[in-house]
Amino acid sequence: MTGYSRSLIGLAIALAGLAGYVDAIGFIVLSGQFVSFMSGNMTQMSVSIADGLWAAARVPAAVIVLFLLGIALGTVITYVTERYSVRTRKVTVLSVVTALLVLGAILGSFDIVPGAVTAMALSMGAVNSVFQRDGEVTIGVTYMTGALVKMGQRLTGAFLGGPRWAWLQHFGMCAGLIGGAVLGALAHRWIGTHALWPAAGTAAALTAVAWRVTPLRGNRSSVS
Repeated sequence: MTGYSRSLIGLAIALAGLAGYVDAIGFIVLSGQFVSFMSGNMTQMSVSIADGLWAAARVPAAVIVLFLLGIALGTVITYVTERYSVRTRKVTVLSVVTALLVLGAILGSFDIVPGAVTAMALSMGAVNSVFQRDGEVTIGVTYMTGALVKMGQRLTGAFLGGPRWAWLQHFGMCAGLIGGAVLGALAHRWIGTHALWPAAGTAAALTAVAWRVTPLRGNRSSVS
């Protein structure tokens, strides 16, 4: 997260919250599978394979493939819009994420669960292209293991005389995902798959935020 402005870090934390919200809904709908946390799906798929439960392994495998397709979609968008401003790239990716979540909400409202899950997994793969620099993801908003490791390192560094508050950014990412997941689980308990509508609305709002907080030009390290 080095080199990003506070407003962009705030956007990243909000997107982590959105990812947690959507992942919690997917986890409930898929009875223990994830739509954004692929490490968990890989472990579950591997255990099922080891146990010879090939049918059980198909679901996490399918979600992993959909997530990869979402990543590919986000990468293509950033490649196509590379000639334009950083603002245009971020807003375009988030617009597609919003459209996918709207599609998922519509399908979920008609109880077309496989279609809703497909849209959710694609959106969660694509959203990781929002923060990208030189073709590499600089802030992963759907997975927090790296943020947790960095938070632990920064906390240790603070005790050893390093920067006192450097860990807060990474804590914010983890807290954002946890808070979003709690809200997603509660929303699903109240309104079922209709809970995807607030996710779509939030994505639309964050698209507008990205337009406002991302400079048209400036130091590349601070806006990529």
